[in-house]
Parts: sequence; C-alpha cells; structure tokens
Amino acid sequence: MCFDVDASGWTVTQPRSILVDELYWMGISKSLDGKYLFVEASSKETSEIHYLDLADPNATLQCVAPRRLKVLYDVEHRNGRWWIESNVGGLPDMALWTAPANANCADEWQLVTDAAGVALFEGGENRALSAITCFQDFVVMQGREGGLPRVWVAAMDGDSVQTFQQLLFDEDAYDAGVGTHYEYNTRKIVVAYDSLVTPTQSLEIDLANTSERTVLKERAVPGYDKELYACERTTVKSRDGSVDIPVSLVYRKDVMEDHLQSGKAVHTHLYGYGSYGACIEADFRSTRLPLLNRGVIYVIAHIRGGGEMGRKWYEEPNGAKYLCKKNTFDDFVDVAKWLISDRKLTSPDVLSCEGRSAGGLLIGSSINQAPELFQMAILGVPFVDVLCTMVDASIPLTAVEWEGKGILRFLSVLNESIVASFLVLLIEWGNPNEEKYHQYMKEYCPVQNVKNARYPSCLLTGGLHDPRVQYWEPSKFAATLRHTQSNESGPVCVKMDMRAGHFSASDRYKYLKELAFDYAFLLDQVGLAKYEVDKPAKGSS
Repeated sequence: MCFDVDASGWTVTQPRSILVDELYWMGISKSLDGKYLFVEASSKETSEIHYLDLADPNATLQCVAPRRLKVLYDVEHRNGRWWIESNVGGLPDMALWTAPANANCADEWQLVTDAAGVALFEGGENRALSAITCFQDFVVMQGREGGLPRVWVAAMDGDSVQTFQQLLFDEDAYDAGVGTHYEYNTRKIVVAYDSLVTPTQSLEIDLANTSERTVLKERAVPGYDKELYACERTTVKSRDGSVDIPVSLVYRKDVMEDHLQSGKAVHTHLYGYGSYGACIEADFRSTRLPLLNRGVIYVIAHIRGGGEMGRKWYEEPNGAKYLCKKNTFDDFVDVAKWLISDRKLTSPDVLSCEGRSAGGLLIGSSINQAPELFQMAILGVPFVDVLCTMVDASIPLTAVEWEGKGILRFLSVLNESIVASFLVLLIEWGNPNEEKYHQYMKEYCPVQNVKNARYPSCLLTGGLHDPRVQYWEPSKFAATLRHTQSNESGPVCVKMDMRAGHFSASDRYKYLKELAFDYAFLLDQVGLAKYEVDKPAKGSS
C-alpha cells in the first residue's frame, strides 16, 4: 500500500512505481498512554507527523505540524499536551517543546523550562536531545552531552517541571540508554548500561530516587576478569584547532604499565566510522578480547560525520557531510598522528586501522592521505568507489543522498525497488551530477586517489549479494592499489564471500569465523602471530 502526504492529510492510493515523495519513509507508533496513534513521514532532513485519537471511533488523521524544509520533529503525548523534539528555527540541534494536543499547532510550540525558567534543551551545541519517554508523573529524555549518551529525568507537577536531573555513572566512557517500556503509570525504568570494560547490565532505576538502582541482569562473559582491563576517554585537537575529537581507549592494565615503564611502542588498533550521524559508542565487545589479551590497545576515534557530539558533529558547515566530508578523514588521520607523536603510545610499524562500509571509505581515504602511518588496514565491505557509484542510479542506496533539483524527474524512470534503496546515500555525499559535488567527491574518493607510495598491508572483504556496496568496489580498489602502490607496500588481500550480503551471515558462528580470519591477518601483519610449522616425518618425501 502506498501513501501520499500533503497538507490536507493522508490518502491511500493504488501501488505504483513512483511516489510523489520518494525521499520519505513512513512509520507508525502509539503514545505510551495509549491515547494516540502517530503516523510519521520523514526524510533525513524533513518530517511530518499525523495523529489519530484512538478514543474517538469517528476520528480522522490530523497533522501535528505541516512539513517545513529541513525541519525535523518527533512527538509524544502527556496530560493533554504534545511533547516535541525539533530543530525548528534553524537550531543546530533538537530543542524540547510543548504545546496543546491540537492539530496544526506549530504556532503554539513553547520551550520546556525548569522551575527557574531555564530551557531544558534549547537546541544549542552543548546538549543534544534524541528521544523522549512520557510517563504519568515523569518525563525521561535521552541525548548526548560531552560526546557521551546521557539520560535525564524530569519530575512533573501537573504540566510544570518540578526537578530535572541527569543520571550519573562512575566510568568515564560508557553507553547507556532507556529500554522499551509499556507501563505509563510507573516510577521505575530500566536502563541498559555497559562500557568498554563492563558487560551489559539492565539497571532498574527509581525515578523518584535515581540513586536507588538494582541490577536486574548482567551479561555473563565466561573467563572474563574486569579487573585486568582499564579504559579511558580523552580528546585530540583537530588539525585546524576548531574541535576536540573524542577518543576512547581500552587495554589490559599490565600492557599499559609495561609501556609507561619502558616507553616502547605498543601494538594499537584504531577503529572509526564517521558517517550518517551514527554514533560509535564506548560499549563492551567480548570479540575485542583476543586482541587485548595479545597486548593490543584498542582505540575508537569518535570522528566528525558521526553524531557523538550532536548534530553539529554531522551537519554542515563544521561537521562532515556534503562539502565538508573531508573532516571525517582528516580527524581520523589526526588521531593516528596523536597516538604516534603526542601520546607516544605506538609507532607506524605496529599501528593498524579498521572500518566497515562507509568506515571502509574512511580507511581508504585515510591510507591515501597518510599511508606512512599504518602497518595494516582492514576494509570491510568498503564504499571505496564513491564517484562511480554515486553517478549510477541503477545501484541501490544512492539517490537519497542527492535530495536536490530534478531528483523526482530522474527517479521517475526507475522501478520502485531500485528507488527504495537508491535513496539512502545522496543525503550524505551530495549529487555528483552537480559540478561542485562531483569535484569534491573526486578529491577524496579512494579509488581515484591512490598514489605511488608505500601502503600498509590491506585486507578487503566483500559479499557477492551485497546491495549496498557492490562486490566490485573492494575488487576495484585492490586492483588499483596493486597497480599503483610502490614495491615496498604490504600485501593486498581480497576475501569475497560468494553467499553473503552487506552484513554477512546471520549465523553467529560464521560471523566469529570471519572475525577470526580478519584478526589472523591483522596479527600476522603486525608481527603478533605465532606459527607452528609441522615438520615432515622421517622418511617422508
């Protein structure tokens, strides 16, 4: 079933090959108090929400606020009022608003303030809002501050905020989020919490006394001793001095102690992503332990292009999107240089790096920019042929990135299944049919910028049935590297799974086998692999 959205409401039409608003996706949800059904149509930059009164059998869908270009908003309901998160007014991030639960109420939105009249979330650059959960006597908000996920609790007195506080945790770097709740009249919530050294816990927290916490469940990790490991959070100044890049490190305590005493370079693995506003959290992964237990320090660079510092970390002019995308790659290289030169933690001969999908683009562009910094690189299903992919509309996941002039005319010649996937990419990189975007993409596209220099050893993986990054992209980049790089470069290995898609197999054992292959290549190339060569028996040929 297809839906058209306009200012007058929703109408159901017969399925057809192209919708008027191909850049939008639709979602349905219900308010926690059970009073309203919400129907949302959103792109990555614009949204519109309709609601249905579930208590009125004759009710029809009504619009909360008509769509406005580059205005995003989301809605919850409590006590006869909408609670709204939105960047309306060109705000750099989401602000928290409230308004009577009426249709077309955009002119009635007011900022939510505390008892002293201070706005809880004014949409500035220091505190980012990402989700609201409304209960009968409390409102719980999720967002980011200081590069970390945060949870805030507002105790309500009618429609007024009585108290407003942030949930505090002991560790410097962590991941925390509110779980799904189905009870509206409750004073307890469940928060999922973990860190680089703490396995995932489900914490029950009393909203009236947030220091009262109960661990309902903790993930069991056989053989894991938390006391052997440590983590830390720091920042690295970008090359232009405009931002501080958050960096998370996790390691065995004895490895760091040996480094501090001897001053010797430590094997270090640097991971990054930096696209689509996605956050790479400082969470717990048992799959890192094989590296940590072999003396590797694992580092996450929370570079621009992600959402760790709010929407400013992603959006133009100082984030890493469209015509400022190079900030992603510059930040990653700056972190690598900091690890070597400033922190003096590692050296190029024992520094490795990794990224997947758009993170593969990050690694490809980074080793083009500074191949001398790395000993080896893992590029998983890497988006490395940016320019050629973005001009080919028959490839899935492309046209969403355009969101520019002529897009609907162009899409009208395509079938609907191609369009549905094609639309995801263009809002990130821009439309290469426009000269300014074409030239900018060409300047950072990995395939277009390989040079005659010593490159690190590279492992490139792909899947024959990948609809997001076609199998020929890692193959093409590998061929370009082999043809262009200098003779002193490391080996270039391509591993193509003939049955996999973008996320490989759903079989967890196959995933672990693939991860073991990646780690085996990494450990071999940085000198940490231990070989046992079978000697032929006496008398055998």
